[in-house]
Amino acid sequence: MKKVFLLLILCLSLITFSQEKKVTNQEIEVNSLIKGTLFLPEDVTSKTKLVILIAGSGPTNRNGNQVGTQNNSLKFLAEGLTQNGFAVFSYDKRIFAQMISKTMDEKKLSFEDFINDAKDVITYFKSQKKYAKIIIAGHSEGSLIGMVAAKDNVDGYVSLAGAGRPIDEVISEQVAKNSPTLKEATATDFAILKEGKTFENKNPMLASLFRESVQPYMISWIKYNPQHEIKKLQIPILIINGTKDIQVPPSDAELLHKANLKSTLKIIDNMNHIFKEITVDEDNIKSYSDPKLPVMPELIQQITTFINSI
Repeated sequence: MKKVFLLLILCLSLITFSQEKKVTNQEIEVNSLIKGTLFLPEDVTSKTKLVILIAGSGPTNRNGNQVGTQNNSLKFLAEGLTQNGFAVFSYDKRIFAQMISKTMDEKKLSFEDFINDAKDVITYFKSQKKYAKIIIAGHSEGSLIGMVAAKDNVDGYVSLAGAGRPIDEVISEQVAKNSPTLKEATATDFAILKEGKTFENKNPMLASLFRESVQPYMISWIKYNPQHEIKKLQIPILIINGTKDIQVPPSDAELLHKANLKSTLKIIDNMNHIFKEITVDEDNIKSYSDPKLPVMPELIQQITTFINSI
């Protein structure tokens, strides 16, 4: 009886092991500013589809991490999709290469820089003619970047916790919620930026948001309305958000869906902005600095189903 029990345990172990497919990683340099990791499934064929992940705002790397906030959100997402048979490319934002080469100048950054980077990535992989389909998946700010870049000959688009309103409206709402006394000043400053003008910020409470060096970037970002951009897409679209997202609420995903009713909308219960499951609200912020907490399996399942349908 003991031998039979041990044999059963061994068989179950072998079954579990067999479900874990081999994933290989390749370092890819698209150009001097764009470097990333290509995750490849065990069997790459002419039918293999490629997902290009675009990171969110700020100095975010290919794994979804920033200095002081290591959560590996994009890394876990890439590995999960690769386990399901897709190739995935996730890259560092150009800011990293510029910091290493000491050419970083915040005043010269524009939103179009990141759109052009995404287009360069698309061109790089399309020229290889290795993949049956190419799908763009953009997270947070990367949702809008990918939305604009996706018009350039890709086969599918996924918005991950992407805003459904111009960024000034999103930020103004966040400021009003957290610091109501700054609501009017924020609205006044954004009105100036929307006119394409810069200004001298005299409010120390808004120094990080409206510092002079970042104002040109904000001007270039504000002019893009996600609802207008998503209407231009004539490809399959998946819009995903989570009920525990404290940065971009599910209502933004609904705005994107209404702007393009051919899209598919999925709201994942208890998922936060970085794809982690949150059952206790106090754990939401903590998850941003937990590099071991996995992303929700439902997220990977929903994206997998979508890609397989293309």
